[in-house]
Amino acid sequence: MNVEKVTRFSPDGPDDAALVEWPAMDAANLESDVPVQRGHFYLNDESLGLMAGVWDCTPFTSIMRPYPVDEFMHLLEGSLTIEQEGGTATTVSAGDTFAIPKGLVCRWVQTEHVRKFFMISSNTDGETHDNPAQFGVMCPKATDPVTPIVITDTSLILGAVPEQHRHAYYTDKTGQFSVGIWHSEPFERPVYEFDHYDLMYIVKGVATVSDGAGDDQVFKAGEAVFVPKGAPYKWKNDEFVTKIFCAFTPKKTAQVSNAAE
Repeated sequence: MNVEKVTRFSPDGPDDAALVEWPAMDAANLESDVPVQRGHFYLNDESLGLMAGVWDCTPFTSIMRPYPVDEFMHLLEGSLTIEQEGGTATTVSAGDTFAIPKGLVCRWVQTEHVRKFFMISSNTDGETHDNPAQFGVMCPKATDPVTPIVITDTSLILGAVPEQHRHAYYTDKTGQFSVGIWHSEPFERPVYEFDHYDLMYIVKGVATVSDGAGDDQVFKAGEAVFVPKGAPYKWKNDEFVTKIFCAFTPKKTAQVSNAAE
């Protein structure tokens, strides 16, 4: 069942229940033996081609091929290497966040058990970038350069307008799926109906995210919050916050917003 409210992602799924075994990978896409994969979908919307959840897997190596989806990931356990056509290799370890664009020709090399949070857009009927290699494997860092956000719409801000900065690493060609980093001074917004899907990983600071009706959840550095489209949403941070995010805005509402995030 898809979540409909502000949701804390857990490495073991809802209520720390054990993950369930998923169907086996297609052996034709592997250089190794078929691994055992388990997971939980917090969201699996086939109409949007959008999935978000937690996944773990035993070691495996894929063949070199175009990556079949746009995927944002935060690694919880283990390490792996993404080898690109042409020789570039990117290794990520527990605590790292990374994203792979659809169509990037690459090989997944995993020599140990891995667990991750993820958000995937299959984009089965949309355009893809002509040269995904221009993006490569993206690994957002809190120290990466950012640019100021010009906030022109203050209707969703309570009190003083904060100073905010961001950097966009990737937006798919449809304008729906994006990955970035965001910094903000303390601010508060009133409850409103969330207009997109967002998986946020808190890098620095503490934020309270709620439904405005008493379900207040505190998220600190190292924790992930998922907000589905249509959920009642209220945000407050009393200290400086940095988050890495993956957002999906369905085509009908996809647009650049100048409101505070």
